[in-house]
Order: sequence, then C-alpha cells, then structure tokens
Amino acid sequence: MKYIIWTFRIIVGCLFIFSGVVKANDPLGLTYKMNEFFEVWDMNFMIHYSLGLSVCMIAFEVIAGVAMIVGNYFKTYITLLLLLNIFYTFLTGYVLYSGKIKECGCFGDCIPLSNSVTFYKDVALTGMCLFLYVYRFRVLPIFSKSELNFGIVSLAAIFGFGSQWWTLHHLPVHDCLPYKVGNNIWEKMQPGPDYTEAVYESVFIYEKNGIKQEFTAANYPWKDTSWTFVDHTDKLIKEATGQPAIHDFSLTDSTGKDRTQEIMTAKGYVFLWFLRDPETAKTKNMDRLRGIITSAEGMHIPFYMACSSDKEMCKTFEEAWGLKDVPFFTIDGTVVKTALRTNPGLMLLKDGVVVHKWSFLDYPKTISMEGDNLVTK
Repeated sequence: MKYIIWTFRIIVGCLFIFSGVVKANDPLGLTYKMNEFFEVWDMNFMIHYSLGLSVCMIAFEVIAGVAMIVGNYFKTYITLLLLLNIFYTFLTGYVLYSGKIKECGCFGDCIPLSNSVTFYKDVALTGMCLFLYVYRFRVLPIFSKSELNFGIVSLAAIFGFGSQWWTLHHLPVHDCLPYKVGNNIWEKMQPGPDYTEAVYESVFIYEKNGIKQEFTAANYPWKDTSWTFVDHTDKLIKEATGQPAIHDFSLTDSTGKDRTQEIMTAKGYVFLWFLRDPETAKTKNMDRLRGIITSAEGMHIPFYMACSSDKEMCKTFEEAWGLKDVPFFTIDGTVVKTALRTNPGLMLLKDGVVVHKWSFLDYPKTISMEGDNLVTK
C-alpha cells in the first residue's frame, strides 16, 4: 500500500506542478478561457474577476503539487485537490459533451490536448485523489523538520505568484501563439493545401402534441399544419481541415480601407504598436516609445499603431499621447490579445516575419541600423 500511495502522490504532484508551470507562462490565456465559459453560462459579471481567479488557480496548482510530494499539510491539500479535480472533471466533461466550448485549455496553448484525452485524464486524476484522500492519514511529511517542509512549499508559492507577475508585466517566456517570433503572419493567414470548408446541415425543430422533433431540409413538415415551427439551427457535420493558424487579422485605416496585405507583405522592417484598450493601457515608457518613432522615421522604417477600439477613440488617445503623426489602424480585439499579451506592446516585423516583441516595460532604448540589420538595445 505504501508504494501505491507514493506512486499516486508523485503522479498527482508532478502533473499539477507541470500544469501550473505551463499555465504560469501565460496566465492571460487561462483568463480568456475562463471568460469564454462565463459568456456561455451567462455569467458576464464574473469576467471582472477572471484574471484574479486565473492567477490564484495557477499558483494553487503549483503549491498543491509540491505539497503532494513534500507531504506538508497533506490532509488539507488533498481535500482541496479532490474538490478541484471534481470541478475540473465537470468542466472537461461539459466541453466534451456540450460542444459549446471548443477546448478547455488544460495545459494552455503550448500543449493542446483533445477534449476526450483531457476529460479522461481528469477522471483518472480524480480517482487517484480520491484514493489519496481515503488514505490521507497514512501520509507523513518527507522531512522531520516542519520548517523545512513549510519552506519548500513557500518557495513554490513565491514561484507560482512571482512567475505570473513577470509574464503579466513582460511577455510569456515561451510564446506558443501564432504570432510568435519567427512566424510570417501573412503566410499563417493562408489556408493549407488540404483546406476544406466545414460542412453544416440545416436542422429544423418542430413541435406536435407537446413533443419536439428535429428535421432536415429534406423532410421537414412545412406543409403539415399539425406541426408548429420552433427553431432553426445549423449542425456541424464535418469540421474544416487545413484552416489558417491566424484568423480575422485585418488592419483597417481611418478611411475604412483594408491595408493588411500591403503591410504584412511589405519588404524591410515595420513596427506595429498594438493597443488593446486605450483607457486601461499602461503609459509607462511613452518617452522611450516616442524616441523609437523618431528614430524609425529617420531610417524610413514605417511605424503603425494597431488599435482595437473604434477609430474616434484611437485618434483621441493618439493625440493625447503625442502620437498624432503615427498612422493608425483598427483591428479586432481578440487578435490584439493573441498577438501581444500586454496592453500595449510593440512588434517588429521584417519582410512580414516577426523578429521581436516587447511589452510596455521593455521597449528598446535605442534602435540603429548596422548594414541591413536593425539593432535594438
């Protein structure tokens, strides 16, 4: 029994540590996934708390995972983990069987898992946590000094919260999104050679004698007056294949013209400053940003602002921040969230390829040309 308990402790502990560390690399990814659930469940008021919930949940996974192995306050942590796993199993089951959420994002964007694998993984983890809960009184801390056990778990807490603070104020250490350094955005917008469109079937819902029934376009009873039309929906028959990695990326200028292809296929360097929400954007290092704009202009390097608000608001803040000479484009808000996790953030392209990304805290102090290469410091 001792060996089974230790095996389960290591498996559960390591999985939670791994899950927490992977998600700590990009806590905003979990935040946006939470928002998706809240919107589907009509709980939009919870969106205001999603970032805090995300940070606490990720940190807890790391702390509880370490506590599983160390054995410090084991009875408390295994109780909380069992409850959390039951909740996770419900969520992944909902994603798998409802079809209302595309994926649950268990290990973030870096390690995508199918919905079925995620669900059965949570079922197995819940079973192991239940076993450990039953035998929780047999688990003792690995070190006799309680201070040492407490210190190890405390270090896990510092890492869990500290690493997230870093990535939220800078950028993810490892970028797993389609706009990562090295990717050509325009190429990622193109469908693959095996592209096929999704196939949908129209479904008509009619009611008769209190019983609802689904019909297709070929057999719905539109001539039978005994049936009453209730609703119409489209059912996915076959998913699309070879879809482009980047969707809805569109740069629209102040006149309403789409300039996406022109900008994304331009030769040479291009700066794109992404602004998700002007009212909440961080304005630190704006002087440094203005210096980059001035230097780029002197080197004939285009500098554009991509703003996810309406053009009137974009223009207002552009003038308020002393950037009135910077051409701006409006862009979809979800795209901005994916392209750069900080608000705002700066991206450097060369021939359409992402060569660098900076958060508002990390704008380069100087830029200069050395031959054909742009050097940032």
